[in-house]
Amino acid sequence: MASIFTKIINGEIPAHVVAENDKFFAFLDISPLQKGHTLVIPKKEVDYIFDVEDELLGEMMIFAKQVAHKIKLVFPSFNRIGVTVIGLEVPHAHIHLVPINQMADMNFANEKLTLSQDELKKIAFDISTAK
Repeated sequence: MASIFTKIINGEIPAHVVAENDKFFAFLDISPLQKGHTLVIPKKEVDYIFDVEDELLGEMMIFAKQVAHKIKLVFPSFNRIGVTVIGLEVPHAHIHLVPINQMADMNFANEKLTLSQDELKKIAFDISTAK
């Protein structure tokens, strides 16, 4: 059975896409810790990040770095883009990119933001077009 992320990649479930290439997909988290909180996933469905083939994992980190750079351009008030891999929510390898100013900004126990579809759409557009 396809993971929810595979369904997003296949267009079966809508998402606010910020970047995509032939191997990877990046989209906004629907329950973000901060505005710009983005998930980076491989298009190949692999449950656990450390089961991703070495070459693909390296390419995934480079793709995530490119997306993080764009997020930082859109949200310059944050001094870093935090990265974490938890891998428990969805059985599909994924990296969280979260704009942060302090470690507490990456605490997944924090209350999540509720953003309108229009706001998510604008954030996704801004990140996807950032240079």
